[in-house]
Amino acid sequence: MDIAVIGLGLIGGSTLRALARAGHRVLGYDADPATRATARTAAAKAPPDGRWQVAPTVRDAVAKAELVVVAVPLPAFETVLDELGKAGYSGLVTDVTSVKGPVRDLVGRRLHRLAGFVGGHPMSGRETSGFTAADPDLFTGCAWVLCLEPEETSLPDWLELASLVTGLGARVVPATAEEHDKAVAVVSHVPHLLATALAASATDPLAAALAAGSFRDGTRVAAARPELVAAMCGGNAAAVGPALDAVLDALGRARAALDSGDPIGELTSWFKPGAAARGAWPPRPGSSLELPARTDALLRLGRAGGWVTAVAPDRRLVTAVRPATA
Repeated sequence: MDIAVIGLGLIGGSTLRALARAGHRVLGYDADPATRATARTAAAKAPPDGRWQVAPTVRDAVAKAELVVVAVPLPAFETVLDELGKAGYSGLVTDVTSVKGPVRDLVGRRLHRLAGFVGGHPMSGRETSGFTAADPDLFTGCAWVLCLEPEETSLPDWLELASLVTGLGARVVPATAEEHDKAVAVVSHVPHLLATALAASATDPLAAALAAGSFRDGTRVAAARPELVAAMCGGNAAAVGPALDAVLDALGRARAALDSGDPIGELTSWFKPGAAARGAWPPRPGSSLELPARTDALLRLGRAGGWVTAVAPDRRLVTAVRPATA
C-alpha cells in the first residue's frame, strides 16, 4: 500500500519503520523540521528493502496515499484533521492515539469526506520518546486495538487494517472506543499516575541510594514526557477518574490495615487478590480458531480477552485466539 504517517515520534516513527520493512511504500511527515531531518538521515542509512521517505508538508505526504496513519498527541489531532481536509484527502484514516472516544468525536465532526476511519491504539509504548527511539520491532507480539463501532465502522475497512497490522506481528483486539477507554484507564493511564506519584515521593538521598527493582519497575513510566502523559490521562478523564478512585479506595484499606491491631495479618489478606491477579497475567493463550468476519463475532472475541492473528484473503474469516480460561 501507499501509506502516509503523520507524526514521527516513538509510535509514529516505529509505525513508519515497521511498515517500510513490511514492503509498503511509506511517506512520513512531522511538524518539527528537526524531526523530519532526523528521519531523512535515518532513511538513507536504512536497508534498501526497508526505506521510507519524508515529505515537506502534509499535503505532499498524503497526495498518493491509500491510508493515512495519524500519530500525534490528542491536542494536535484536530490540527492534523484540518490539514487532511485542506489537502482534499478522501481515503482511509487510522490513528495510534491512546484515547479513542475524543478521537472518534473529532473525526465525526471534521472529516465527512473520508472513505472510512478506524481508530487504533498499539499497546506498546515506552518511557522514551522521539524518532530516535523508534523501533520497527516495537509492535511484535503487542496488542493493537482496532475500534469497531456497530453500524458505524466499515467492516471491509476494519479487516483491511487488521490484515495490515497483523502483518507487522501485532495481535489485533476488536473493541468499541468506549470499551477501549475504560480498559486502558485501568491498565495504562492510572499506572502512569501512580508511577509518577511514587517517583516524586523518593526525594530522600538515602532512599534514592537504596531504591532497587521494585522502585525501578514501579516508576518506569514516570520518565515519560509529562505533556504526553497529561494529554493521555486528561483526554480520558471520564474513565480515569473512577479507575483512580478504585485504586485510592484499595490504598485506603491498606492504610487502615497499618493502623489495625494486627497489621501483618490484615495486610496479608489485602495483598492476596493482587498477587493472584498479577500471577495470572498475561493471559495464557488458548488454541487458534476460525471466526466469521462479522462485527458481532469480533466484538465478542475482544470482550472475552481474545485477539485476531490473521485475516483470510477473501476477508470472510479471521484466525483468532481466546485466553485459555475464556
